[in-house]
Amino acid sequence: MEKAILVHLSTNKKEKSEAENSMRELRGLASTAGAYVVGEIFQFRPEISPKFLIGEGKVQEIIDLKEEMEADLIIFDHNLSPVQQQNLEDEFQAKVIDRTQLILDIFAQRARSIEGKLQVELAQLNYYLPRLLGKGKSLSRLGGGIGTRGPGEKKLEEDRRRILDRISKIKSEIKNIQKRRTNQRKRRKKSPIPLASLVGYTNAGKSTLFNTLSGENIFTSPQLFATLDPVLRRVSFSDGLYFFLSDTVGFIKKAPVELITSFRATLEEIKEADCILHVIDMTSTTYERQVEAVETTLSEIGAHDIPIIKVFNKIDLLSNKIQLLERNKSSQGIVYASAKTEEGISELKDRLRAVLFKGMEVFDLRIPKAQNALIDSFAKWTIILRKRTNGDYSELKIMAKPSSILNYVSYIKRGEKNW
Repeated sequence: MEKAILVHLSTNKKEKSEAENSMRELRGLASTAGAYVVGEIFQFRPEISPKFLIGEGKVQEIIDLKEEMEADLIIFDHNLSPVQQQNLEDEFQAKVIDRTQLILDIFAQRARSIEGKLQVELAQLNYYLPRLLGKGKSLSRLGGGIGTRGPGEKKLEEDRRRILDRISKIKSEIKNIQKRRTNQRKRRKKSPIPLASLVGYTNAGKSTLFNTLSGENIFTSPQLFATLDPVLRRVSFSDGLYFFLSDTVGFIKKAPVELITSFRATLEEIKEADCILHVIDMTSTTYERQVEAVETTLSEIGAHDIPIIKVFNKIDLLSNKIQLLERNKSSQGIVYASAKTEEGISELKDRLRAVLFKGMEVFDLRIPKAQNALIDSFAKWTIILRKRTNGDYSELKIMAKPSSILNYVSYIKRGEKNW
């Protein structure tokens, strides 16, 4: 493990008040990337140093701490300019990375799908492009590890033209993949089956909730950004009614613009949802700021007008969970739950059902076998809950909007016990 020193600079009172929380998140990111934090440095300075970002006195303090702790990595909780990064590496004689580079490194480790890997590489190359000057020599001296994964040293030593050619090729490959996904999305949109999307700050418990609702067993972890690639699964109710549920990449404050740009097509899939489940970690001391970060991103991608259910998760870790569960009965648009213990999940599914199937009703139909061809068309505009053959008839239990069933009123079973 690389030994890392974390550095945070506050330039105003607001940043100073949030410094510890921001550093705690950086600590989590460093741990997720595989670093062992051996020291933390804070500085309050009204003006940023164009040369080092921080003051020269702090630079010397970090040098002394680095030698004492034998650290080989300095991580800044800020974006560094190419000049600042180069100057700091020259002073520290150690690898220096910023928050953006750290997050990009984690994404490079976690991406599994072809599209995900391409999106991460595109983000990294766009980040490194203005930093190519002298970087090959710098990397050769500093070695590999955190901050150098993904494109790697070899690609960074290529000339600018070849980097630009690679960026162009990746964009073309991503475009082709996105065309296929757009077609899949169009086919899904024609289906009457509704879609709910999970969103939330990284490590809010989205994947655990996804597993609880769908019965799946996708990877979960207390580390940040456990899920990068979208996952889509079917979720069923006890009466056979069902919907599709998607899990998405977690959001984060100060998200690298390179990542937002590269992953925009993936994030914009959220806009296709009929309902958004915003998962919130109630145990976080900064959950209100995390909610704000997620809502800002949703607004930026144009998903702010989709019905949202806020799921305040991890209540099993709180002492007042009984009172919170009682609030489920009266809270509008809010559910208190624990994806881990399944407390509040029944109420959540009830809310989902009400939102996703609003205005729809259940109908029992009896269709003569001679008109069986008619049945195939039903799947295109209704949700077929059950189907069976009964003598000379096919019987269907469907869910549809009353207005769409007008042409089939003669087939509705009346005065008989439903099944």
